[in-house]
Amino acid sequence: MGQGSKTEVIIDVRLDEKTFVRRRPEVEHERKVAIYDLLEENHFHVLDGSVTGPYTLHLSIDGDKLCVDVHDQSDMPLCAAFLSLKGFRNIVKEYFMVCESYYSAIRTASPSAIESIDMGRRGLHNEGAEMLRERLLEKGIESDGDTTRRLFTLVCVLHIRG
Repeated sequence: MGQGSKTEVIIDVRLDEKTFVRRRPEVEHERKVAIYDLLEENHFHVLDGSVTGPYTLHLSIDGDKLCVDVHDQSDMPLCAAFLSLKGFRNIVKEYFMVCESYYSAIRTASPSAIESIDMGRRGLHNEGAEMLRERLLEKGIESDGDTTRRLFTLVCVLHIRG
């Protein structure tokens, strides 16, 4: 299981998608890998001393807010954080554009071209993850870099509309 205390971990994550969206196989693969990796190793801690884990997360987008509903292991609600998506929209949009280039490049481009595009993709992903980590911390939720990278992947998946 995750690093640190066994109570400071996410044991389940659910994406609240209002309508089922048919995704490209690459996107669906990224979603599955992010969830698998997240559940294998993560650090997540609600700083309010009255709330303890392990945690189940429910992630959704409601208008211009990312909703992070934190539940206990029995799926009872503990707390919720609502993060403005305004700052995320540009990063997510750029990230999607670079991902499109990457998916196209892996079929026809040279290894060095693919590597260059992938470096840009990873840079945008890291930028989005760091922004997410900072915003969660402002709401009293602490997580490590790898955890927020995987959560940022899921935020991107939630942005996909039909």
